[in-house]
Amino acid sequence: MSNIKSVIVATGSYIPPRVIENQHFLNHSFFEKDGTPQARKNEEAIEKFKAITEIEERRYAEDDLNASDLAFLAAKDALESSGIDAEELDYIVVAHNFGDVAKGSNRVDMIPTLASRVKHKLGIINPDCVAYDLPFGCPGWLQGMIQADYFIKSGDAKKVLVIGAETLSRIVDPHDKDTMIYADGAGATILAAVADTDSGVLSHKAQSHTVDQAYFLRMEPSCNPAHQSDARYLKMDGRKVYEYALTHVPKVMKAALEKAGVEAREVKKVLVHQANGKMDEAILKRFFKLYNAEAPAGIMPMTIAKLGNSSVATVPTLLDLILKGEMEGHTVKAGDVLLFASVGAGMNINAMVYRMPHPKSLSGGEGLA
Repeated sequence: MSNIKSVIVATGSYIPPRVIENQHFLNHSFFEKDGTPQARKNEEAIEKFKAITEIEERRYAEDDLNASDLAFLAAKDALESSGIDAEELDYIVVAHNFGDVAKGSNRVDMIPTLASRVKHKLGIINPDCVAYDLPFGCPGWLQGMIQADYFIKSGDAKKVLVIGAETLSRIVDPHDKDTMIYADGAGATILAAVADTDSGVLSHKAQSHTVDQAYFLRMEPSCNPAHQSDARYLKMDGRKVYEYALTHVPKVMKAALEKAGVEAREVKKVLVHQANGKMDEAILKRFFKLYNAEAPAGIMPMTIAKLGNSSVATVPTLLDLILKGEMEGHTVKAGDVLLFASVGAGMNINAMVYRMPHPKSLSGGEGLA
């Protein structure tokens, strides 16, 4: 196999139709992490929240759909929009954090794996299509893409479906103001082996910091002392996560570019995990500062204002919207370099450099190795 590259030949997403605006939280009883009632009025807290995160609304999954359902719908979208036969898939990788969590239960359900559930829902018979899950925090989808690239370049696979799906709305504490950050959704991508091309995945870099940072995100009881039970909710040290991201993410992005032999000025779009609007803007600024440069206008498309933080789903959903012409003011063309980056629980960071191929490589079959 000569010069095999991993090329994105299909994308799909599922954005739940249920819109939750910030006003939804006006009547919530919020408590601080130490269990004391929030002193600030909800109206003020919500305005400050919007100013920091840029989130105006988010999407919640329908009550009868779980994360595996969202993953299936995103996968179905990718397959149908590309014409790829699901039986040709060598791997299905589903990145998530909490498995299927039924509405109102707060119970994690991971057996069988979400990937196996997706393969079942797709009706795939081929036993050589291996389905497995990847819990890696918010960078899970991107880590799945990295693994898929290794499978393809080793000759072990020709087509890999990578999905990021999450229903964070079902694992957050209604008494913690951080609950306003999180959202639900799913995004899917199919990577395929393409021979003799200078496009596709060029490089990637990942890191895990655990000595002092492992528990910046964790599971704990409710902030409300009167609402104690065996239930555990997603908790975050927001300030520490912010400082960690600004310190480490730009360096990993730069390391990935250096591996690819690509200059920062060649990057046309930066697709970063939609975690916090202000944090993402600061990451971009710090990254270009490493090159003594200013970030070009319009280089970082953002969906967080309307879709919130859907964890592993944010980047693949963003990519799907761009490639399908549904992100106003953002387009890509053959030869453009995209820089992906993500950060999240663990603490984990990753980045990937990708060059857009000629349109024929996105047809789902032509030019495949």
